[in-house]
Amino acid sequence: MKAFTYERASSPAQAAAIVARTPGAKFIAGGTNLLDLMKLEIETPTHLVDVNGLGLDQIEPTPDGGLRIGAMVRNTDLAADMRVRRDYAVLSHALVAGASGQLRNAATTAGNLLQRTRCPYFYDTNMPCNKRKPGSGCGAIGGYTRQHAIIGHSEACIATNPSDMAVALRALDATVETIQADGKTRSIPIADFHRLPGDTPHIETVLNRGEMITGVVLPKPLGGVQLYRKVRDRASYAFAIVSVAAVMRPDGGSRVALGGVAHKPWRVEAADARLPDGARATTAELLRGARPQQENAFKVILAERTVAAVLAKAKA
Repeated sequence: MKAFTYERASSPAQAAAIVARTPGAKFIAGGTNLLDLMKLEIETPTHLVDVNGLGLDQIEPTPDGGLRIGAMVRNTDLAADMRVRRDYAVLSHALVAGASGQLRNAATTAGNLLQRTRCPYFYDTNMPCNKRKPGSGCGAIGGYTRQHAIIGHSEACIATNPSDMAVALRALDATVETIQADGKTRSIPIADFHRLPGDTPHIETVLNRGEMITGVVLPKPLGGVQLYRKVRDRASYAFAIVSVAAVMRPDGGSRVALGGVAHKPWRVEAADARLPDGARATTAELLRGARPQQENAFKVILAERTVAAVLAKAKA
C-alpha cells in the first residue's frame, strides 16, 4: 500500500470541496472495498477524507411517505430496519444476500453503490484492463468470461456491477442524493447513476469530481410481493452469476431488474409489462440484443429460469 495522508471532514460540503481540490483524494467510510484495492495498489489515493462523522447515518421518513437512507447507514442496520423489512422487502433481502455479516456491519449505503467490479482481470495488475488503466485493453475479452456481462457491454469492457443492493434499488426506482464541491445538491435517478462502459469503462458513475453521495431516497411503498433471488457459486460471500429483484403487484405496476449480467443493474421497463406473460417473454425483453461470450452464454437461460422461480414464488 502506498503512503497517503488523512483527515476528517466536518461537513458534507467540506468533504466534497477537499476531494475536488486535492489531486488523488478519495472519500473513505467503511472501506470494505477501497482498502482492499489500496493493498493491491489498484487504487492509490494520496489523501483520504473520512466522512463517517457527518450525521449521514439515519433512516428517516420523507414527506411523501417514502424513506431517506443516509449515505453512512450500515448495510446491517438498513437490512434490519423494520420499515425497510415491511415496505421494501426486496432491498432487505438483497442486502442480506450481499456479503458476510462482518462486512455488512462495516459497509455503507454510499459505498455499496460505489464498489468496483470483481472482474479477476481488474484485480490482476499483470493483466490489461481498461477500467484499471484506460487504453491498456481488456484481458477478459478472449479470456475467462464465465462471470462477465452478456448485455450493455462494449469492446472496451465486459465487466459486471457487483452490487446486490443497487439491483433492488433499481427495481424500486430509488433516487441518489449528492452534494457537489460548490455546495450545490442534486438528485440522480438510480437508473441514470451507473454508466455503461462505452469507450470509458473507468468512469463508472455520473458523479463529478468531488461530488459526494449524501443519501438514497426510496419512493412511497409499492406494496405487493417483493423478492430477491441470487444465483451464485456458493451459499455465502459470493457475487451473483445472475440475480433477480422483483416487485410483484396484483393490480399492475410490477417491476423486475437483473444483476450479474451487465455493467449496471439491468432493468428494461418494457419487460415489466411482459411479466404476466411469463418468464420467457419477460427475459426475452430484458435481454433483447444480448451478446454473450462463449463461456457465459448460459446466463441467458439461467436468467430466464431465475425469473421463472421468482414468478412461481410470488404466486405461491
